[in-house]
Amino acid sequence: MHRLLLSFYGDDLTGSTDAMEALTLSGVRTALFLDPATLEQLERLGRLGPLQAIGLAGTSRSESPAWMDAHLPVAFGWLKGLDAGVCHYKVCSTFDSAPEVGNIGRALEIGARVFGQHSVPIVVGVPQLRRYTVFGQHFAAMNGVTYRLDRHPVMSRHPVTPMHEADLRLHLAAQTQLPVQLVDWLSLQGEQADAAVDQAMRSQAQGPHAVLFDVPDLATQRRVGHQLWRQTRAGQSLFTVGSSGVEYALVPEWAAQDLIQGEARMVTSVGAVSQIAVVSGSCSEITALQIRTAGEQGFTLVAVDAARLSSRSQGEAEQLRVLVLAREALDQGRSVIVHSALGPDSMATPHADHEPHAIGRRLGRLLRDMVAHRKLQRAVVAGGDTSSHALRELHVHALTVAMALPQTPGSPLCTAHSDDASFDGLQVALKGGQIGRADYFVAIRDGRR
Repeated sequence: MHRLLLSFYGDDLTGSTDAMEALTLSGVRTALFLDPATLEQLERLGRLGPLQAIGLAGTSRSESPAWMDAHLPVAFGWLKGLDAGVCHYKVCSTFDSAPEVGNIGRALEIGARVFGQHSVPIVVGVPQLRRYTVFGQHFAAMNGVTYRLDRHPVMSRHPVTPMHEADLRLHLAAQTQLPVQLVDWLSLQGEQADAAVDQAMRSQAQGPHAVLFDVPDLATQRRVGHQLWRQTRAGQSLFTVGSSGVEYALVPEWAAQDLIQGEARMVTSVGAVSQIAVVSGSCSEITALQIRTAGEQGFTLVAVDAARLSSRSQGEAEQLRVLVLAREALDQGRSVIVHSALGPDSMATPHADHEPHAIGRRLGRLLRDMVAHRKLQRAVVAGGDTSSHALRELHVHALTVAMALPQTPGSPLCTAHSDDASFDGLQVALKGGQIGRADYFVAIRDGRR
């Protein structure tokens, strides 16, 4: 296998497919694994075409720093062994995280140690998703309006990791003691850009540190990609942290150096199927709108008692109750959405015997049973944290992009690769809470881009 251009660890599954889509759309053949791949698995996917990027989908977005200390060194060690030009710790483009959950600062420290780096670049802005970093402040758009992140109507109220600070340097200061230096967009202009970036990356006075890059627009994004690739060295991966803005930044640089074709290799449509199954653990208002829209278009909506589903004592009974209702609808030829919430105000108070990650796992088992019951060809999981835990219940070990969705970037329809014939070849879309148009689920059923 030729040297990989990029390896990446996604801190949840939808974030991982977001990065895979950005690469695939640019002609970078990419495979996403749910666990470190065996040589046989790598060779099997490699026979479909030479791989240029390999991802590892994780769950660190919903995990504790102690979990990261135990698991990320192993994951990063496997990725380091792939010897890609860049190794990317992929996080959400809204950078939402907290000291006790999804701590990006801790992951950055672990990565710097595993890769032996003095400084770690951070790239969060991604204009393609309407996310912008300007003088260190991060912004995100919703419904055509761009908000500073701490005033964003959804992210400022996130149920697990609400964003109360838009300055990403201050946000990270609560998660790591490493200083964060800024390379602002003005420093990236003109002939002095290389010197400014080299000084920021190689400064010995600060000691170990991180370097945050502004990305307010596409032109600056291309300059950042050039600077990242300049920092790579033969025989050693450059560990970096950020959103899919890392991939979007690097692609033009690779194309300029004739390392990639720079052309999408995607089918325009996979065609319609008669019915699909959807499970959603998302609390986003955007997902709630998509669920209601699908209901208006003939989908059967089955509400889950989230408190019961997450309970050690009542979870299996609730799972069975929902499965009976879902199967009845499927047998009538209808598409089904099983959902545990309809917006942030519908979150249930957990039972005293709440089991961590139980909602994601049990929604995954429900999806597994629905797919097997009707031999469905297509399915959807909504919610970043949910997707990470749910897909593992389908015995899937890898994903590749089947159809990108340019109108809703970050949520492609994927082909599942599994040793279980029941799920090998299943088309599955993994949708983050903030992603997608109102008709997203309907469009997936109909195979529309």
